Amino acid sequence: MSKDYVTQVNGTYRITGTRVSLDSVVYAFLNGVSPESIVDSFPSLTLEQVYGAITYYLANQAAIDAYLRQGETEFVALSQRLREQNLLLHQKLAAFRHQKQTIAGGPEPTPS
Repeated sequence: MSKDYVTQVNGTYRITGTRVSLDSVVYAFLNGVSPESIVDSFPSLTLEQVYGAITYYLANQAAIDAYLRQGETEFVALSQRLREQNLLLHQKLAAFRHQKQTIAGGPEPTPS
């Protein structure tokens, strides 16, 4: 008897029957979060689904790691494009952060 815990939908991996991404479960798992705590973070998941998703990841680790790296690369590229398209907004946000840090007496923020 086999059960599918992960489904690929439109190029993304989801926990079957939910809107929760496999990415969310895998990143939590890789950060040392216990399966029980993952369930606490995603109440729509059962403990069985979390263990099933982790098992799926471990059985397909090379492919899923490549998928995650691709997603990270796309996120960085999108962030850069949005920053360039909204340069004035980002400059205002940076100035606000700097002002807030100065008032709070905190350390200078590192530019992002």
